[in-house]
Amino acid sequence: MSHKMVIRVVVAEDSYLIREGLRLLLATQDYVDLVAGVASLPELTAAVDELTPDVVVTDVRMPPGDQDEGIRFAEALARSHPRIGVVVLSQHLEPEWALRLFATGAAGRAYLLKERVGDAAQLRHAIESVTAGGTVLDPLVVEALVQARTRHAPSPLSRLTPRERQVLALVATGLSNAAIMNRLVLTERAVEKHITSTLAKLDLDPHDTQVHRRVQAVLVYLSSNNS
Repeated sequence: MSHKMVIRVVVAEDSYLIREGLRLLLATQDYVDLVAGVASLPELTAAVDELTPDVVVTDVRMPPGDQDEGIRFAEALARSHPRIGVVVLSQHLEPEWALRLFATGAAGRAYLLKERVGDAAQLRHAIESVTAGGTVLDPLVVEALVQARTRHAPSPLSRLTPRERQVLALVATGLSNAAIMNRLVLTERAVEKHITSTLAKLDLDPHDTQVHRRVQAVLVYLSSNNS
């Protein structure tokens, strides 16, 4: 990402302490400009309409209902402002919310557990990724989805080798081929072969030019399961 680009961010979090913590954390990040901090869905909607930020960082649950306002906002934003990235933060491991977030498209979407936001580098990575149209999915959520899916048969996972499953889980967290190569101590060519094989086994066109077919490789066999 060019260091000349300032990313304008709106944070939506009803807890004052967490909202203030995010403000202080983002203040330490060069080229990230927190343009507004709000505490409810109506305030978030108004801030986005007025300021048109590059990224929204939002809690899953906010007033007035404290249910799934963050996910519903992301779903609406995909239609009204498709170029605005969204980073959804969740206090609890709720795989079904992640599936809903990506159901309208993986581009510019990230889902992280709140326990991750103390890591400035990880939060910045998520913000920069969604700004560029990328995708980030918390590794713990991927693990929960995979475990839930493997309890059901037949599963597309059964078509994959253990190494392909391992590579696929890392792909879903937003890692690049080079990062996967380093993590698993493989050659980049080997990573590419595993990904190509996985796409074929999951009936995804390996020649599809859509950027987010990598994430779809995970969601295609998880989307039918909400447990």
